[in-house]
Amino acid sequence: MPLVRIDVNQGRSQEELQGLSRGVHDAILAEYGIPERDYFHILTEHPAGQIFAQDAGLGFERTSGVVMIQIFTQGDRSQEAKQRLFAAVAENLAEAGIAGEDVFIGYVENTAGDWSFGFGRAQYVTGELAVPRK
Repeated sequence: MPLVRIDVNQGRSQEELQGLSRGVHDAILAEYGIPERDYFHILTEHPAGQIFAQDAGLGFERTSGVVMIQIFTQGDRSQEAKQRLFAAVAENLAEAGIAGEDVFIGYVENTAGDWSFGFGRAQYVTGELAVPRK
């Protein structure tokens, strides 16, 4: 059950924004095998000058079309699984017209007890939800 935050500069259409979200979600579905309805995304548009994303010394330039993605999810996935996810996200977003250098992903892991889906209960801990295993 990832929680995904996507930050972009203003200027994209509603269809483009939905395509970005869907591209990330489809990659997570394909790589992690989560249920379709585990779809929790927050998409935020920012005025020009509020996103700073340099190349970290890798030798490329990002454009104003940069897409900053944070994926919060339970731990215990292998480095290989994470690498496949990163590649799938980049591939899906490329199909939506986003250049690879403009796809930035931060991945944050936590545990089953760190989630509440409502009612003030940790449903993975109480057993109301099964803990994902993939």
